[in-house]
Amino acid sequence: MASQPSEKPPAAAPALGALPEWDLRDLYPGRDSAALKRDIEQSETAAAAFRRRHEGKLAALPGPALGEAIAEYERLQETLGRIMSYASLAYAGDMADAETARFFQNMQEKVNAIATTLLFFTLEINRIADSDLAARLESPELRRYAPWLRDIRAFRPHQLSDEIEQLLHEKYVAGRAAWTRLFDETMAGLRFAVDGQELTSAEALHLLSEADPGRRKRAAKALGEVFGRNARLFALITNTLAKDKEIEDRWRRFARPISSRNLGNFVEDEVVDALIGAVRGSFPALSHRYYRLKARWFGVAALPYWDRNAPLPEQDDALVPWPEAERIVLEAYAAFSPELAEIGRRFFANRWIDAPLRPGKAPGAFAHPTVPSAHPYLLLNYQGRTRDVMTLAHELGHGVHQVLAGGQGQLLSDTPLTLAETASVFGEMLTFRALLGAETDPKRRRIMLASKVEDMLNTVVRQIAFVEFERRIHDERREGELTAERIGEIWMEVQRESLGPAITFEPEYRHYWTYIPHFIHTPFYVYAYAFGDCLVNSLYAVYQGAAPGFAEKYLDMLRAGGSKRHKELLAPFGLDAGDPGFWQKGLSVIAGFIDELEAMG
Repeated sequence: MASQPSEKPPAAAPALGALPEWDLRDLYPGRDSAALKRDIEQSETAAAAFRRRHEGKLAALPGPALGEAIAEYERLQETLGRIMSYASLAYAGDMADAETARFFQNMQEKVNAIATTLLFFTLEINRIADSDLAARLESPELRRYAPWLRDIRAFRPHQLSDEIEQLLHEKYVAGRAAWTRLFDETMAGLRFAVDGQELTSAEALHLLSEADPGRRKRAAKALGEVFGRNARLFALITNTLAKDKEIEDRWRRFARPISSRNLGNFVEDEVVDALIGAVRGSFPALSHRYYRLKARWFGVAALPYWDRNAPLPEQDDALVPWPEAERIVLEAYAAFSPELAEIGRRFFANRWIDAPLRPGKAPGAFAHPTVPSAHPYLLLNYQGRTRDVMTLAHELGHGVHQVLAGGQGQLLSDTPLTLAETASVFGEMLTFRALLGAETDPKRRRIMLASKVEDMLNTVVRQIAFVEFERRIHDERREGELTAERIGEIWMEVQRESLGPAITFEPEYRHYWTYIPHFIHTPFYVYAYAFGDCLVNSLYAVYQGAAPGFAEKYLDMLRAGGSKRHKELLAPFGLDAGDPGFWQKGLSVIAGFIDELEAMG
């Protein structure tokens, strides 16, 4: 038995410099603040009054009055959004703290109750006839909200009775949200014993890209062992949420488990099917070929799974301090657009980023838009590797997008997931291209190209494999509950298909499905990453072709928020995601990088 392990992060952390922690006081001064209590109380009162004034009367409201009612509804939603943003970010900062978790749950319940009072509004709007609504849209007060009306009315075929909609809404906090919280708190509380240290999942997963092969293996084994010990609990969560989704999808008459996500992303089923089909068909030419090449570099016939993201043998292990990461990303953004960089600089100057690892902190990384009257926040677990710099570039892309889209207001600023990943992946590409363009040493260029290919395979191939895993889980769940062993079998099948014969697996890898939060938080989210990567590859080709006014068009696309669909947003660049050849164009960029690596030997 090892001596009492430390809760401290790895010893190299001080070399990273001072890492920023966010300041949530821009939302509320504190959990017990008068401002937060006032907003909750005023929202309860205002929502009740709003319902008394408007329930059962929307069909008779003229255009200007309906526009004013939507504007009032938007103000109420923004206040509720501010409350939940504050609670969610506080919770993400320390999921292991019981008081923080209690505060988050209490806020969810209060906000959900207020939102239930307002639920009638969109349900009633959706009962207005198309011709009747079209006539009212002539008024400027209502015309402003035409894109929002278009989007909520897209769900009309799947809308249930008011009573059932209210029941589903009220039960959310004691149903799906509670199971999601159980997943988050369980994952945040897990510890993985590696070399005498008790590591969080973020720290242990980070070790899979360490230079020391023994350390990679020990981390991989520790992850698999702990995930395996908890697999039955994660299987229960997965089964419960899949059944919950199946019930609601059946009532709402969605044809397939993925259909509700596609509708929420306002992207056609056939477009998503074309993306998934194109990527799966490219597995041999992309991931299989690259990992075969990487195995050759390592002098083996096949790589153990813990070496999939290993640095190349000649790669140095130098850490990138936080100030250097900031400089790299902002300079890359500035070379493309000074305005983009100036918005990005605010995140560093104003404590809008939380970067250090902490026990109990949410693993991974995200950008939270909060509300237009405030600003976004970024969560990272920065450990100083080049991949962490790329994650910073990715999340900053989200953040800048959210700032620009904020001008659309609360109801129109939210971007579908497919387009939400565009700015983040584009930010990564800008940063990578800037670093690659400055590098003259052939060995360093090979390392950089290999790292980029691996990131793109993780973004495209791996995420589409995740979609296939989800599809099979949800399809089989319709026939009955899946054991943890069966889920592990499906996981292994899709991993072998996607990664190819140059990656070998050991028994504990069958438990690695347990840690992916997207399966729990947002089913079928993951194809948005592949959508964004392929879309950005096509966008970047237009940019490289010196298209006039590209940066201005790009910023306008980000400013549009959720006011336009993907066809409208891509039209100024001459792109169409509905074109059968669109996805192959994006995938050919990855194939071209692998061609270049093969030519280097």
